[in-house]
Amino acid sequence: MFESYQRAAFVEGVRLASNENPLGTSPKALAAVRRIEDLSRYVDDSYLDLRERIARRHGLSRENVVLGHGSNEIVKLVVQTFLRPGEEAVMAVPSFALFRLAVLERGGVSVEVPLREGVSDLEAMLAALTPRARVVFLCDPNNPTGTAVERADFLSFVKRLPPEVVLVVDQAYREYAAPKCVDAIGEVPERPNTIVLRTMSKIYGLAALRFGYAFADVQTVATLEHVRLPFNVAATALAGAAAALDDEAFLQRSVACNEAGKRLLYPAFTALGLSAYPTQANFYALAVPVGATRAYEDLLADGIVVRNGDSLRMPGRLRVTIGAEDENRALLAALGRLLPRWRA
Repeated sequence: MFESYQRAAFVEGVRLASNENPLGTSPKALAAVRRIEDLSRYVDDSYLDLRERIARRHGLSRENVVLGHGSNEIVKLVVQTFLRPGEEAVMAVPSFALFRLAVLERGGVSVEVPLREGVSDLEAMLAALTPRARVVFLCDPNNPTGTAVERADFLSFVKRLPPEVVLVVDQAYREYAAPKCVDAIGEVPERPNTIVLRTMSKIYGLAALRFGYAFADVQTVATLEHVRLPFNVAATALAGAAAALDDEAFLQRSVACNEAGKRLLYPAFTALGLSAYPTQANFYALAVPVGATRAYEDLLADGIVVRNGDSLRMPGRLRVTIGAEDENRALLAALGRLLPRWRA
């Protein structure tokens, strides 16, 4: 599986495998990184200014924000801090693979709850809690399906979750989601032990800089700060992230590009006799009439790079990034060529 992922990530062609922004990087972020003239000094490890700026956008304080080398690092920090060997973490399946891997590395137990019609089943996740449960992971919009839970269902879920359980809501794709969808940051002042993850790898186009952040109550952030490695965020990432926060025009163009892609793709899938879960992210889970591995390999041979659903525990589907218009049309053309063979 890992070898398949590496191959998909770096092969030449139409790259629709890693949920990257087809518009590239925020121009303001690029300009800020290029202005850096000296890399010989360590940065200020408190990151107070950037934490303050991030927090202010959501009506919080800098003591509510922790920064990471991508949000992946914060997932591992949470598990290292709040889960002991033998204790349980509840999560959906399929969902973001790092949740399970981080728990496994810690010696914890992953309690995996199947999705219901492609969506995280919050009622079943509550029912899966035992006295040994310490953490619940919720990816929303969910990776790899792109689906999102209903706001009312989420609020009911949070209300009934035991207060001592740490709730981690991974919202790496929240900026692409409709306004009606859950914005879990609002729960940070209301429910201690709630951690909300965000990233600049996706809509801001800063994947190569590895910058993520999380919101939580003051005590939780202070605890994570004690575990966090010093200087975990590079000067280039700090500069790029700070500038990207001001690039509202790039953010809006990215959302518009994504919405245009959905308007093109979903009717085309219907015309081809295909289907995908409704997505609130910049990717979708496309059902194919052959095994996911065969579909992945056939598309790869045709110059289209997607993610194999078999490696994501999503058999019979491919995870495909919503690209620029020419990329989306190239995918549709390839599907049109391959479908007669797949259905033969």
